[in-house]
Amino acid sequence: MAPQKNAGAGAEAELPEYAGHYHLESCLGSGGMGVVHLARSTSGMRVAVKVVHAPYARDPEFRGRFRQEVAAARRVSGAFTAPVVDADPDAERPWMATLFIPGPTLSEEVKRNGPMDPAQLRRLMAGLAEALRDIHRVGVVHRDLKPSNVLLAEDGPKVIDFGISRPKDSELRTETGKLIGTPPFMAPEQFRRPREVGPAADVFALGSLMVHAATGRGPFDSDSPYVVAYQVVHDEPDLTGVPETLAPLVLRCLAKEPDERPTPDELMRRLRSVAASYDTQTFVPAVRTRGDDTPEPRPDGSPAPAADGSPVSVPDDSPGLVPDDSPGLRPDAPAGRPARRLGTRASLVAGVLCLAVTGGLASVQVLDDAEPARRTAAAQSTSGGYGAWESVVAPEGGMPQCSYGSEKLLCARPGLVFALDPADGRTLWKHEVEEATRDEPPVMSGGLVQPVVGLIGDLEALDPATGRPVWQEEMPAYDGVRSVGDMTLLTRADGLVTGVESASGRTRWSHRIPGQAVPYFTSFAGDPTAYATTVSGDGASTHVTAVDPATGDVRWDADLEGTLTPVGAADGSVYFLRGGAVYGDATAVVRHTPGTGSTRRVTLPVPVEQAQAGVHGDTVYLMGAGGSLVAVDTAAGTQRWRLETGVSRGSVPASDGRHVYVTAPDGRLLGVDALKGKLLGQTRPRLGADSDRVPASLPRPVLAGGHVYAGAPDGTVFGVAGRDPGAW
Repeated sequence: MAPQKNAGAGAEAELPEYAGHYHLESCLGSGGMGVVHLARSTSGMRVAVKVVHAPYARDPEFRGRFRQEVAAARRVSGAFTAPVVDADPDAERPWMATLFIPGPTLSEEVKRNGPMDPAQLRRLMAGLAEALRDIHRVGVVHRDLKPSNVLLAEDGPKVIDFGISRPKDSELRTETGKLIGTPPFMAPEQFRRPREVGPAADVFALGSLMVHAATGRGPFDSDSPYVVAYQVVHDEPDLTGVPETLAPLVLRCLAKEPDERPTPDELMRRLRSVAASYDTQTFVPAVRTRGDDTPEPRPDGSPAPAADGSPVSVPDDSPGLVPDDSPGLRPDAPAGRPARRLGTRASLVAGVLCLAVTGGLASVQVLDDAEPARRTAAAQSTSGGYGAWESVVAPEGGMPQCSYGSEKLLCARPGLVFALDPADGRTLWKHEVEEATRDEPPVMSGGLVQPVVGLIGDLEALDPATGRPVWQEEMPAYDGVRSVGDMTLLTRADGLVTGVESASGRTRWSHRIPGQAVPYFTSFAGDPTAYATTVSGDGASTHVTAVDPATGDVRWDADLEGTLTPVGAADGSVYFLRGGAVYGDATAVVRHTPGTGSTRRVTLPVPVEQAQAGVHGDTVYLMGAGGSLVAVDTAAGTQRWRLETGVSRGSVPASDGRHVYVTAPDGRLLGVDALKGKLLGQTRPRLGADSDRVPASLPRPVLAGGHVYAGAPDGTVFGVAGRDPGAW
């Protein structure tokens, strides 16, 4: 679709056809600062491009603010915002491109469908609290959180439009006499002390936004923005219609003094007893059938005005950056996230009210008549003992974590370890355990099943055929645990490491590891080496130590440049991600070959936010927050491809060389061409009854016998044939 002419006059009447390399296909709307377009990159990727109004492009102060917006949006790009793809704040007409995110704004959703129900409100508040946590922890204050700046995407709420946000260390100051914000969603200090606005102002705005979502109005309601401003500073909020379960928390958000408001972390704790046990990506707006009250789109396909004349967007076809649809007071507008750490033992024990596991508290159920799986319509088993099926292993929901060993799928969810037959999904045995958390599957070590990850109390190992304990041993207090080769390594808080034989439970050695003060180990399938890393105080280098788990001896060590995280090992080389300045962003992939001492670095053209990675041969696959999937060929020294998957985040990628597989938060399994980076197919979503409760750590797909097995939030484990994702 060609860009449409704006109804305005002057330089804005004719819109540009391109912004950088992005072809502007249609005008999605216009706000106080600029025009938002639906556009496509050269490769065909859909993006939302914000192009500033021509008069402001000539204003040096405005250009400074737009640079700040771009910088802020880049700093906070992640699972809860629209990731920045490209920008040029120095262009003749400054522009910024973000990933296109289908979905209505909160303002549009409430306008069309009315107030949200309590479950939706709880999920919305949790998602926005987590978004604010991520925004604030990189030093940004949004300052204009309101319904039109929240997108309700399929995988959760997204906070957009950082046009008036400010880094806490910014030197760009608000001009005297100019209020910046939208009065119904501004905090009292934004009116009284605009130069002293901090993160608590966003929490106040969250409270106002929740009242709007629950009632369709704000807590301070008047047609006059000046009356609203007075009410915000002096009056108590009107919470009529807010569910009783949320009203006390919303009221605290709307406290007049910033230090009396909860932090985003506290909000998440209040909304969930264990913050790490949920994921807020699961707000899925209901599909709306066009009724008589819904205006037909214009002939050009752009949204028609609502009955009251205000602009609306077609459901599930909104831009990543949506123009304001509520009156604001702006100067430029008319007035009006290494190895698994268990933390300290004390904190673990406190987390489960000091419950300890003893032989009498653990039980096993061997199923002579194995529980059948629910088979998919095209379910079938192969002669090799692998098949396509679906098995409900946790009817109450929860995402199972699985690995493969002893010709079985070895799976777990909090409190239970179990084995499934990969041919048909039957449950072969179950074993109960007492544990606080579970974000990794059980593994095979020493010929036995080791269910130790997340275990509190005694160590034990299970017979893979029956699930019965072969041994149980009481161990000294430990803070980290990792099964490597035929050993289980326990790390104490003081740095002492104990090596335990996985087959017998006997302690083989106990001592410190040279060069590592408190080593928490990482290991990789098929590599009988434990890796520990220590980053220098200035982040300039990482000391890497490779340890023989059988003896605790150092096999090799090296000092490598940068802040590095080990992500895989293959063919005698170890692979690392080099972190960026913001919480795990990957800026490069590093391959170190200890046999030759050589190190190769491949710098990423665009950092991958909060990246996780898997390795296959010489290729490293990175999955980032915001849905970026990237393939890096370390042999060629280049990034092979980058795919924007559209999911909020994904699991560690798994690859068989032909395809790359990733688990999404809603239970979908994605299959991608490993050579071309093209999405070939995906399974259906599998959301549970409590669809806002899925693990913070998504299970990596399991590859076995030409099939792919994955867990989903509805409590199922399922298998599909890996050879043709397009047939899923």
